[in-house]
Amino acid sequence: MSDFPPHDDPDGTSDPLDRFDEIVEEETGRDPDLAVIEAGSRTLRTQAGLPQGDAVPARPSDPEVDRELREVETELATRWGETKLDPSVTRIEALMDVLGEPQRAYPSIHITGTNGKTSTARMIEALLASFELRTGRYTSPHVQSVTERISLDGAPVSAERFIETYRDVQPYVEMVDSAQEYRLSFFEVLTGMAYAAFADAPVDVAVVEVGMGGTWDATNVIDAQVAVVTPISLDHTDRLGATPGDIAGEKAGIVKDGSTVILAQQPVDAAQVMLKRAAEKDATIAREGMEFGVTSREVAVGGQLLTLRGLGGEYPDLFLPLHGAHMAHNAVVALAAVEAFFGIGAEHDRTLDIDTVRTAFASVASPGRLEVVRKSPPVLLDAAHNPGGAQAAVAAIGEAFGFSRLVGVVGMSGDKDVKGFLEAFEPLFAEVVVTRNSSHRAMDVDELAALAVEVFGEERVQVEPRLDDALEVAVTLAEEEGEFSGGGVLVTGSVITVGEARLLLGRA
Repeated sequence: MSDFPPHDDPDGTSDPLDRFDEIVEEETGRDPDLAVIEAGSRTLRTQAGLPQGDAVPARPSDPEVDRELREVETELATRWGETKLDPSVTRIEALMDVLGEPQRAYPSIHITGTNGKTSTARMIEALLASFELRTGRYTSPHVQSVTERISLDGAPVSAERFIETYRDVQPYVEMVDSAQEYRLSFFEVLTGMAYAAFADAPVDVAVVEVGMGGTWDATNVIDAQVAVVTPISLDHTDRLGATPGDIAGEKAGIVKDGSTVILAQQPVDAAQVMLKRAAEKDATIAREGMEFGVTSREVAVGGQLLTLRGLGGEYPDLFLPLHGAHMAHNAVVALAAVEAFFGIGAEHDRTLDIDTVRTAFASVASPGRLEVVRKSPPVLLDAAHNPGGAQAAVAAIGEAFGFSRLVGVVGMSGDKDVKGFLEAFEPLFAEVVVTRNSSHRAMDVDELAALAVEVFGEERVQVEPRLDDALEVAVTLAEEEGEFSGGGVLVTGSVITVGEARLLLGRA
């Protein structure tokens, strides 16, 4: 693989593969429910709005700052993950109380759903930033640096600011710890830090993704005037429910009294649950396909050209540099959310400034979402990790790329619908190389291979336990028919797999 970064580095500081091994070794003792790993490149959390540089923060160059950040990371890593605690907002409410309710110092847009949350959050942030609003964005999980979880103006906070925020809230965290049956979790502390950082900035608006679900999620202490629900499908069924309707019942908890709900296209049972919740909360609901929607879309070089119908009217000729119908639907949900935030469709009967909207959408990036990281043969990364995400990726690849032979590299977590995921890709992959990432959550490669054989047949499945070897094998397979054969590689199955592949391919 000639495009892989070199292994020989005289000063030992710049080789991504060496750094990858170091990070993995450092993180082997970390609780999988906390940061998962620090290795890899951030793929789903990147700046939105106008580009301001690399959204993946490197380790601090100042040794003292780096030491302090590692100290904070170590302290955070001693805390339990959310899955080890009974779902509750009791602890985070107590923390907000002693911090002086910082989450009420700014308006917010709250996002839940199964697929598309992060892309939608980026688009919302890009639109708000283009209208000259100062934004705060809270997202999870992180892959490379914990600082990525808290963003201001489209970029992760600096290591210095992250450390300062942690030290500011630490005495209050310890006060709550001493009064509760269980200490605040890793995610709860970070949520408190984010809300405090946004108040301190101060931001004009916060864009907040739930960690999981909605009702009992630690983020759900905000009183968001706009609640966004991206498409709901089956994921985390052991914690959220066995049907889309059950899952919607948990996610509907973010809908607050008198708010506006922006509802993406949903399964019927999920939509019914959301409509009932909106009625109970006297919330205004806007439904994709009814009050807003995608009017038209055409495949364009490097993305697609859209006409979107928002709450206030039509927005023609919007270039979105992302592939797939699902991204067009994410875009119209984001547009409707920002319109609702500005009162369009309720207090105001008008559209947003079309040139500003065009500029915002044209600036959106989504690393790890059908991202091309190598050209010969093409290597794509897509962080789909459930059947719904897989189906969206398959449709987008069929529409935007002309592969005659596509080889899959798949590494997944064991708590997913793995067989359903593989079945979605079966018509697309000529062959699949199963592997694993370095996360403790990663599915055993032999178990994954057994399921892959059931779906693809033994002759189409290869097993490579190491991700770097899997990439090497997949590229070789894609090149078998020659340079101009139309072969390519898709790396998918997990945020972590995609992040680590991105690092191995020198894109971090």
